[in-house]
Amino acid sequence: MMQLMASPVGWLIKPSDMNSLNRGIGMTSQRTRDRLVARLRTEGIHNEAVLDVIRNTPRHLFVDEALASRAYEDTALPIGYNQTISQPYVVAAMTDLIISNHPKKVLEIGTGSGYQAAVLAPLVEKVYTVERIEPLAKQARQRFRKLGLRNVRASYSDGTEGLPDFAPYDAIITTAASEQIPQALLDQLSERGGRLVIPLGGSNLQRLTLVTRRGNNYEQESLDPVVFVPLLSGQV
Repeated sequence: MMQLMASPVGWLIKPSDMNSLNRGIGMTSQRTRDRLVARLRTEGIHNEAVLDVIRNTPRHLFVDEALASRAYEDTALPIGYNQTISQPYVVAAMTDLIISNHPKKVLEIGTGSGYQAAVLAPLVEKVYTVERIEPLAKQARQRFRKLGLRNVRASYSDGTEGLPDFAPYDAIITTAASEQIPQALLDQLSERGGRLVIPLGGSNLQRLTLVTRRGNNYEQESLDPVVFVPLLSGQV
């Protein structure tokens, strides 16, 4: 879950038709969402499937009501428990990285508000998502039910251990930073081109990293600088 918002240049340091309940009015209206999508397009997001999902996902339902008017700004927002909902640009970019390989089954580490999983849901067959903070896990489940996202399975568990019961995964997306890639996540990637997107590094410098598994070989590509909350073990 991102802490800082994106710059207008690339990466930053610093289901199709929802019902009327989810469309919003005023600062959460469809017109406001369209402006966000236009901005993401100018910042380099060109995958129309991803942009359509961002446009149609009611981000205002994933933040506190007091912050709903800011839901379609391209910025991270607090969700409590020292966590944030990632900025739309980062969500779109990370989603684009994993769906380019046409995954069917995706694991998300760090459910948070549930927004990233909700964006993934219309694009893949099954989303598994894990959260170590119990109140956040409960809130996310409620949102998934409200939105009718039946292909999302949320678990309250230690994300550093992945979710071995349903492995292997075509893709794993990690919304918290680690200094090293947890071996459990590597082990749970599909051997046939499974992709892992994870921020790697300490609190002062992190880089978004793409890992691709082919058999027992792992290809690692370092991408752009980012700032995420740390990936922690255990449950709270």
